[in-house]
Formats: sequence, structure tokens, C-alpha cells
Amino acid sequence: MRRSCNRAAGKTDCIEVRGARQNNLRGLSVSLPRESLIVFTGVSGSGKSTLAFGTIYAEAKRRYFESVAPYARRLIAQLPTPHVEEIGGLPPAVALEQKRAEPGSRSSVGTLTTLSNILRMLFSRAGSYPDAGSKRLDSDAFSPNTAEGACPDCHGVGVLHDVTEESLVPDPSLSIREKAVAAWPGAWQGKNYRDILATLGYNVDIPFKDLPEKDRHWILFTEEQPVVTVHAEREAHRIQRPYKGTYMSAAVYVKKTFATTLSATLRKRVLQFMNTTDCSSCKGKRLKPESLAVRFGGHDIAELQEMPVSRLLEIIKGAPELATNEAAPVMVEEIIERIELLSQLGLDYLSLDRPAPTLSAGELQRLRLTTLFHSGLFGVVYVLDEPSAGLHPLDAEPLASMLFRLKEEGNTLILVEHELDLVRQADWIVDIGPGGGDRGGRLIYSGPVADLDGSPESVTAGFLNGKRKMRSRPRLEPGEFFTLKGASRHNLRDLEARFPLGLLTTVTGVSGAGKSTLVSRVLAQTVREWLGSPDEDPGQDTEDAEDDDELLDEKPDRGKATISGAERIKRLVCVDQKPIGRTPRSNLATYTGLFDHIRKLFAATDEARKRGYGAGRFSFNVAEGRCPVCEGEGFVSVELLFLPSVYAPCASCKGRRYKESTLEIEYKGVDIASVLDMTVDAACQFFEDSKQVARPLNILRQVGLGYLKLGQPATELSGGEAQRIKLASELKREQKGKTLYLLDEPTTGLHPDDIEKLLILLYGLVEAGNTVIVVEHDMNVVARSDWVIEMGPGAADLGGLIVAEGTPEQVAGSKGKSAPYLKLALEELV
Repeated sequence: MRRSCNRAAGKTDCIEVRGARQNNLRGLSVSLPRESLIVFTGVSGSGKSTLAFGTIYAEAKRRYFESVAPYARRLIAQLPTPHVEEIGGLPPAVALEQKRAEPGSRSSVGTLTTLSNILRMLFSRAGSYPDAGSKRLDSDAFSPNTAEGACPDCHGVGVLHDVTEESLVPDPSLSIREKAVAAWPGAWQGKNYRDILATLGYNVDIPFKDLPEKDRHWILFTEEQPVVTVHAEREAHRIQRPYKGTYMSAAVYVKKTFATTLSATLRKRVLQFMNTTDCSSCKGKRLKPESLAVRFGGHDIAELQEMPVSRLLEIIKGAPELATNEAAPVMVEEIIERIELLSQLGLDYLSLDRPAPTLSAGELQRLRLTTLFHSGLFGVVYVLDEPSAGLHPLDAEPLASMLFRLKEEGNTLILVEHELDLVRQADWIVDIGPGGGDRGGRLIYSGPVADLDGSPESVTAGFLNGKRKMRSRPRLEPGEFFTLKGASRHNLRDLEARFPLGLLTTVTGVSGAGKSTLVSRVLAQTVREWLGSPDEDPGQDTEDAEDDDELLDEKPDRGKATISGAERIKRLVCVDQKPIGRTPRSNLATYTGLFDHIRKLFAATDEARKRGYGAGRFSFNVAEGRCPVCEGEGFVSVELLFLPSVYAPCASCKGRRYKESTLEIEYKGVDIASVLDMTVDAACQFFEDSKQVARPLNILRQVGLGYLKLGQPATELSGGEAQRIKLASELKREQKGKTLYLLDEPTTGLHPDDIEKLLILLYGLVEAGNTVIVVEHDMNVVARSDWVIEMGPGAADLGGLIVAEGTPEQVAGSKGKSAPYLKLALEELV
């Protein structure tokens, strides 16, 4: 059903989309009223984002590129034009998509909001120098990420990593042959160092502690790297052949690896054999002494960046430099405006030096929104991807107010949104569906929100009008608990928390209360150490060996948490929203392990055997079978000078990744590139006779990902999709129980219909004897859990405490800030 936006909204102009055929859109046409708040709804994969970002915003961006210089246009000519017949009445557009990659460890609140840049300029131009006649420092001198500003001892990190005999040899009662020097690498290289020591005459069979001190020191710390001929002892069936071996002490190996490796996993491994302390030169402030000597308002720049921005605002407003320096008022006014925006979005508890990877998804989203709100543009189209994602209901209220303020300033807002409370406040709704992937892409309804009820095909309508409720199951009663003690990180201060075993527990509370810190960081780290093994990544990407970004240079923890009563837990699985890969080379099929089985099916065909093609021939990472131009990526990177680089389809293989000879091999009449282009739904039918492929495909459908293509690049997946792929990879395992699952906001980006599917899967994990703990803001999920822990009462220094715990009804009756919202959700239980 499509309404005329002119008549229904009383507007004189519209954005007219005609014949959109991008991705799964089926010749979709729609009219959108300008200067209105418009929401696009529909189940995951229905085509909402394709219409909003892949069509409307992409066309606005294309028109902008047409206005740039011919030389620049030559570089971007390969950018695809959206498949749409016509878009009329389209103003300039600004987009805020969900970030696919997590920010790096040097990214912070200050860098994301550009407040750090302004503060550095303030210190450079208006700071109080110790010597009034001294030369003013450049603004770069106040940044720890530059050579001009970084402390020379810690290189701007704020911490120092060093080694001792105790850190390199955790158990000195072991002999060298028994791997007492745990810091050395495993496998062959570690054995090589042990064999060299034996050749050099050191006793490798007595406890390490019984070796003379001089020998212990040389073995662990020598800078010498002698080359000796080693006659290693090997199994009888192996060739006995001497070789030249080069020795490297444990300290040299650890320090060199930490400084040079590009592998986050390897760097994390050697870090456990190092002692991490605050830098003694800068006291953890990361800057040179001359930079720290400059003051504003009586504080150095590091002290101001450590404060909550609310406190920072008070200090700079009362700084004496405002009266003595002409440049100060201008820069301070800019800082005040930006901090007031943070305050309006409920983020004034954050400090500028807070590392971005430690922020929750909701905090990151709102920080990015402040850059839009501060721009002061009018007459433009803002295209926003789930602005309420990751927000507690209490935090979503000021966000809605700011969105309406943008609209009142003469802008058009297009929101891809699932939060029903925000949807109900919109001026106009566009519902796309009815399903995802090939079952979606049609316009179900376009018009005022109140009239959506008249669309029987709309999945959204039932949830919006309250006629359809999420299913639930009888609540389980708690029995045994395990306890976490001494949790001290960020705003957690020696916190003790208990969690029931064998139940579904949700940890809720306002944004910044400490939920993710408690569950995803402290609890995960403590259980990991207690089990004596790392948590497991559910996926196994055999095509992309990229390591996840790790926050390796964060300041050392204060205090050590302990765990008790967790004997029933034998395994830990953390399912977060980190990307499953950083380039288009990583995709759904490779991460889940499906591609290994699919390639074997192709290699088993008669034609492949005749040509001598093995399974490796069908990997886009192997030179013999992949396209030589794009090297199997299907895309090439296009440099855009002053604009970010983009990926464009490879002109040689047309994005198909493979050589023509590889594509000549077909399985059931289909080549390997066409298989990667299949949706999960289509692949389920195609591979129904192959159990190894069909089972994981069916699980992907159960988590609501049937619309995704097998070759969907990881860079195009949202955080919520990445998390569900990880969950599906875990669910394909045989469930043996006694596993602790930690999930961080798994409902982010999900339609209520998809949330219901997710809940059923979580119930299944619990029924199999596992313990599931979820950080969650969606009160429908909280109301349907077995146990609830609310953190608060506020954010940052006002949070970090457990304010209520118990059944959902007990928490709804407490004084916590979630109580009124949880009470409403409980009233709607079926």
C-alpha cells in the first residue's frame, strides 16, 4: 500500500523513488515527504538498508561526485551507480551507518568527537607556560600519538612492558626439557632453543630453580645469539640429521615479538609473560615533560582528559586564562557547545581519554551522532542506521528529542529502525518485506504510522499495535550460583556479583553503568584464566586469517578478580559483535567452515578429477584458481585522494573472484562463484542432500540469516549479523552442556520477529545444560529471562554497582531505572 506523501503529510514536495532494483528490491517505487521523520521497517534482510543507503544515499553521493574535478572523477568512475530508474526531489544527504569495524586502541572519546583536537589547540595557543617567555608548543606536542608529544620512554602508550625471571618461568620446579621457559614459542622453535642449550652444555633435565644463578640469567636474558650445530634426538623412524641452530634468549624473543609482530594473537600471547606497569617517566600520562608543564585552569592536558566531561566543562568555564588570552574564549566556546551535546545525549560521564574499544555499542553510536548534530546543516537528508541501537529505554528518550530537533531545523530524517517506541513517534513509515532476502524487497506500506494496521502482510504491524507478542517459556528457578569477587575495572570498584548456573541471565542498566565491563571484560577474563585456556571463537575462517583487534596497550588492571562455585563450567564462549573479518576476503561461508565442505564437493566432480583439480583450486586464496587481477577478492581498492578509499568490482572477473577455467567446473550445474552468490535460503535447498553443508545452513536460517549470501563480504555485515553468525557457528557443534555463553547486546539491529527467533535459540542452549549471560537493553528479552541483574544507579562514577537482582518481577519492583520499563514489558508477556 502506498500513500501520496503530498496529500497525507501536507507537504509540497517529496523525494520520489521510482523503480529501485538494487540487491533484492523488486522495482520498488515510493514517495517520501521532505522535512519529516521517516522510519524504514521490516525484518532483517527485507531491503530497508538497501533502499536507505544502497539507493537513496548512494544516489545522493553519486551526484556529489559528479560535481568534483574531472581528475578526481576519473578515479571514481568505477563506483557502481544504484539500480534505480529515477530519484526526484533528492536534497544533499548525510549518512551515519553502523560501523563495521571496531575502533583501534589509540582511538578515544576525544578523537571520535574531535574534542581532543580543540583541547590541544587550546593548550598550544592559550595555555599557561612555566616560563612566560618560552616558545609556544605546537598542538601536536599535546598528542601522545605524535613524535612531538609522545613520552620517549613509553612511546605515548602510558605503560611499560618488561620481563623478569618470574614472568618468563612461571613454574621453576620444571626442567627446561619440561618447558620451564614457558615464554618460548611452542612446537619446533621452542624445541630448537632447548636442543641448543643442551648442545651448549646446560643441564636441561634438572628443575630450573636448581640451575646456578649465572646460568639462569644467561639462558633468559643474554643478548648473544650463538649459532651451533645441533644433533637433535628424533624418533627412530625419522631422519637423524644435524642442523645449524641460532639461540635466542626468552627475554629477547618476547620483547622482539611484542615490538614487531603484526599478529594480535601472538602479541597477546607474549604479553602474558611480561610485567605491565605505569610508565615512571610520565606517570602514565603518555606525554613529554615539557607538554605536561603547560597548564589551563590549573591542570595539565592529561588531567583534563581523565575527568568526566561534565567536570572538564566546569574547569574550563572558570579558567583564569579566559580573561588574559584573546584566543581562549573562542576555543572554549567550541568545547562548551560540543560537551553540551554530549550532555544532552547522556554522555557527560565519559572522559576524553576513555579508549574507544571499551565503549558500549550505544555509547559509540551516540558519540558519532554528536558530529552530525553539531554540523548545523539544514535542508539535507540525514540517513541514519538504527540510531537507537544499544540504548537503554531511558537513554533513547533524549535521542528522540534531538532527532526531532534536527527535523524542525528543516531537515529530512530517514531512519532504518527497529525500536518500536521510536517508530511510533515518526511522521511516516515505510515497511518493506514481507520476509528477508528473496522473500523481501517489496513495498508493503508507505504512509502515516497509524494506518499501518491496514496492511495484512506487514510483520511489523502486529508488534506495533500490540496484537502480536513474543513467545516465552516457563521461567526456570535458580539453584546453584557461581560468584565473581573483586571486579575492579573502569567504574567497577571491588564489585561482587553472583550468577545462577544453568539459566538465562540478563544484565541490564543505563548506558555506561558497567554492564559490558562486568560481563564481556572482567567476567570473561576471569573465567578464561580460571579455566586455564582462552575463550573460544565459535567460527573458523579458513580463508581469512586476520586477527581481531586487541586492546593490548590499555593501562594495567587495578585489582584481581576471583571466581568460585564454577566447577560445572568446563568451557567459555564469548559471542560479541566484533567483525568476523576486516576485508571482503572474509565472508559468511569461510567463517562458518561451510566453504571447506563445498570446495570438496566441487573437487569430487568428474571434470575436476579429470583435470586434477583439488579442493584448493576452488579457494579464492590460492593463486592457481583465483582471478590474478583482484587476487580472489572480487574487488579492487580505489584511491580517492582526500576521500576514503572504496572497493569497486574487479573489471577482469566482474567480481566473480575466479579464473574462467575454475568456473568451468560445475556441481549440479552451478559453478563455485554462483554458489557464493546464493542466499542461505537458496543454498539450503541446493545442498539438501549433503548433510555436512545442509546442517549449518539450516542453523543459519534459524538465527534469522536466511537472506544473507554465502559470499557476503564481512565488511558488509552489521555487528548484529556478525554476532548471529558466531552464534550459528557455535550451535552447529554437538551440545554437551556445561558451557558458559557470554553475549553482548545480541538483539542490536534485530526486528522483534528476529528477536523472538534468537530467544528460542538461547532457550535451547539453556535446556542443553548450559549457562547463558546476556548484556541487554531490550526489555522484552529481560522480561523473558530467568534471572536479572541491574547495574547502576547511573553511568560512569555514578554506576558500577548492582542495584537490583532477582526474577524479572522482583527487579521490576525495585527502585532501579529499568524498573518502570521492565514492568511494562512484563504486562505484555504471553
